[in-house]
Amino acid sequence: MTALRIGVPLAACLAMLCAAPAQAQQAAMSFFVTSAGPGKGADLGGLAGADAHCHQLAQSAGAGAKTWHAYLSTQGAGAVNARNRIGKGPWMNAKGVVVASSVDDLHSASNKLSKQNNLSEKGEVINGRGDKPNRHDILTGSTADGKAFPADKDMTCKNYTSSTQGSVMLGHNDREGLRDDAESHSWNSSHPSRGPEGGCSQADLRSTGGDGLLYCFAVN
Repeated sequence: MTALRIGVPLAACLAMLCAAPAQAQQAAMSFFVTSAGPGKGADLGGLAGADAHCHQLAQSAGAGAKTWHAYLSTQGAGAVNARNRIGKGPWMNAKGVVVASSVDDLHSASNKLSKQNNLSEKGEVINGRGDKPNRHDILTGSTADGKAFPADKDMTCKNYTSSTQGSVMLGHNDREGLRDDAESHSWNSSHPSRGPEGGCSQADLRSTGGDGLLYCFAVN
């Protein structure tokens, strides 16, 4: 009985010691993929709503002291480039791995973005191609170099305010696709959304292997 009484508190202490490093790493993280989207397809409430979603999830993981922005470009008047709104780097995931040292590094072949490194705010791997369900399509609305598309064709679901008609450019979080080419392996500009309802609803995003997820970066 004495051994049992000592063993239970000891086990609890050991569990706390093991959890502490993980919590510290999550507090220091500056990059993650959202574990879930807001639930309205590509209607994120615009950039402000997307940023708020990133901050909410970061806060739940103990990293809410930072300023968080979603990696998204917009189109039309006052178009915004995703690469210009995410800070200067470096960016580190929830396990302490630096995925990119700078904006230029992030958009180069030398970045460390991969299925194993592009973790959620919880430090979990996001389902990719071959997993069920596949959730590798990430909303970006961006070209491969992180810039806005011309305004002649909707690539942002009306700047992230539509969950009906329109389309949004998606990246492959696991950098895998149906073809062996640059677009299939692109983390930020693989293919536009499409689906029976148009391309912006939650069902549309899921139909091609997505779930309305975002890349989130700490600006400071």
